[in-house]
Amino acid sequence: MDAGVSTVRAIVPAEAAGWRLDKALAVALPEFSRERLKGLINDGQVHRSDGTPANDPSAKVAPGSEYDVVVPPPAPLENEAQDIPLVIAYEDEHLIVVEKPAGLVVHPAAGNLDGTLVNALLHHCGGSLSGIGGVARPGIVHRIDKDTSGLMVAAKTDLAHEGLAKQFAAHSIDRRYRAIVAGLPNPTSGKVDAPLARSSTNRKKMAIVADGRGKRAVTHYRLITALKGAALVECRLETGRTHQVRVHMASIGHALLGDPVYGRIRPEHRSLLSRLEFGRQALHAAHLGFIHPYSGAELAFDSNMPSDMQALLSQLAL
Repeated sequence: MDAGVSTVRAIVPAEAAGWRLDKALAVALPEFSRERLKGLINDGQVHRSDGTPANDPSAKVAPGSEYDVVVPPPAPLENEAQDIPLVIAYEDEHLIVVEKPAGLVVHPAAGNLDGTLVNALLHHCGGSLSGIGGVARPGIVHRIDKDTSGLMVAAKTDLAHEGLAKQFAAHSIDRRYRAIVAGLPNPTSGKVDAPLARSSTNRKKMAIVADGRGKRAVTHYRLITALKGAALVECRLETGRTHQVRVHMASIGHALLGDPVYGRIRPEHRSLLSRLEFGRQALHAAHLGFIHPYSGAELAFDSNMPSDMQALLSQLAL
């Protein structure tokens, strides 16, 4: 057998009688996602106990029947592992929670082919990545803007990736941001429920749309501290759309300080932002809560605002 290849035996449980083969194997082998097993079936890597191939994912199964699943080693990801320092809030064999600094891009893309969070995770996790979809890569289930700091979770295994993705799709992840915004919100708490889509005039921007193109986006905000011509607010995301907090807060007249895309610098803040060399949106992913996809435990993490936002906050204090 080739190095790195393993074979696991799966026994169809009684409750899976008459189920599709891929679904039954996913119950018998919970460490693999159904999509991963379907791919292995289609690739000829699943055999009945007598050695005959089982290459139809939709074939019905009988309880107690046994299958051998040949699992090849994960293929290497094309991206390069790079020794980029990480602040780790939590890590186990299934997932990792990190505090992303402002300025770090999450995923390699045109213009940022390396030096990203993915490159850092590939180096840090090394051999502990079991292969998302058969590829040795961290499972990125959500993103944070390059110039936003704060907590992110990434999966190491198929099971964790699938479980976290379902929670994000169901909007059950508890995500709360700290933002320093212009002006004092009135009322001091509320909800912005406005759909978002790419701007029709600038593809790099998101916009509130009313033509049916947008995806529903909901942000709950509340005042934490009143400041000089500004406020520290908490924004809890009911959904997680691109630039959601930035667009929603700007839409109610309280753009994030330092936001170069959606904000206008007020005269009373211009010299302060310049003096502090604060050139990003004042936004930090401060709280992240979710259900561990393997153990079922409730996990919650908090992160203090980074030093640049702390300095801005102290200068604006009443």
